[in-house]
Amino acid sequence: MPEFLKLIPVEQALQILLSQLYVKVIAERIATINSRGRVTAEPICTPLPLPSFPRSTVDGYAVRAEDTFGASESLPVYLRVIGEILMGSSPGFNINPGEAGLIHTGGMLPETCNAVVMIEYTQPVGGEVVEILRPVAVGENIIKVGEDIRVGEEVIPQGTRIRPAEIGGLAAMGFVELAVAKKPIIGIISTGDEVVPPDRKILPGQVWDINSYSLSALLDQAGAFPKRYGVFPDQESILEAVCLSAIDECDALIITAGSSASARDLTAGVINKLGSPGVLVHGVNIKPGKPTILALCNQKVVIGLPGNPVSALVIANLFVIPVVEALLGMTNVAFHPKVIARLLINIPSLAGREDWVPAKLISSLGEMQVDPIFSKSNLIFSLVRANCMIRVPADATGLSAGELVEVHLFMLE
Repeated sequence: MPEFLKLIPVEQALQILLSQLYVKVIAERIATINSRGRVTAEPICTPLPLPSFPRSTVDGYAVRAEDTFGASESLPVYLRVIGEILMGSSPGFNINPGEAGLIHTGGMLPETCNAVVMIEYTQPVGGEVVEILRPVAVGENIIKVGEDIRVGEEVIPQGTRIRPAEIGGLAAMGFVELAVAKKPIIGIISTGDEVVPPDRKILPGQVWDINSYSLSALLDQAGAFPKRYGVFPDQESILEAVCLSAIDECDALIITAGSSASARDLTAGVINKLGSPGVLVHGVNIKPGKPTILALCNQKVVIGLPGNPVSALVIANLFVIPVVEALLGMTNVAFHPKVIARLLINIPSLAGREDWVPAKLISSLGEMQVDPIFSKSNLIFSLVRANCMIRVPADATGLSAGELVEVHLFMLE
């Protein structure tokens, strides 16, 4: 196998790919209740203020704040209770000087009310009088109209991935459906003479196809539609035919190479036949995943992943997921949640190469700690046992036990 001409740093390689990516988001409308994990295809503005009426934040008595000034347990203020404000209805009365109204959390305030006294600081006296045992300030224990959001305010930008909080916000505004980006179709082609589908019995020297399954799950989680094409031998004519068909049917294509050196060369050559400009990057300065191929063929991304399953999944998180996010129109592409944790044991590394090490993030005595999981790059259960990845910067000659290190959480889900 020829040596790579140039190993590109991870961030530079991703920028080369994304800078040439053509994105056209196609919108579709779906029910709000089914939108978790989808990405908004247009900005969402509120048609009404929230809250749309002034509300109490506590159980207590709606009052005019000035009527409570000077109140204390030793010298309470006495107010006449003129009624109860029922939930889900208008008050039906105003609060005049010397008056109060019983109100519940979330209840609508009378127009002349400007504060609520918590019920804990009151004492009923008979049926129509209440003692106020402490004063309240104007605006205390109430929410004003539009205090959360104003009419016409953009509350969810385009390109936002919908979480349960957004679903709650949409319901609060009365949206029963919304426009989301249509899921991009990502083709997955597995190659290798030794690779067979998991539903077949393996013979000596053969392995079951891991990559198309793990990558399908990763793509589904990222908001794409994975389309598996199956396993194909290391034969150029066969691989070229299936790739031409797949790139025509899909929005992007992933090819997982076989384990032999000839297969990697074969993948790059076939990719260059799928359209221009072809291969943009062949070789990334990273472990695992050095033989990664990034390409653009007739405005569609094609990525050649290493054949071993750990490398394939790590590289897919670093390069495939940002492509999916870009195709969905997301604004925060390639963001990985990360924390700083104390390293429990040394990690060796070569200067000049970025390393990603599977690890277990734990909490001990209130401190975040991280324990590396060392294994060969083709052992998938090193990732099964992990819940995070430690990034070793390219300029580091390893990391020492006890130091604070950068931990990425993209392996958690």
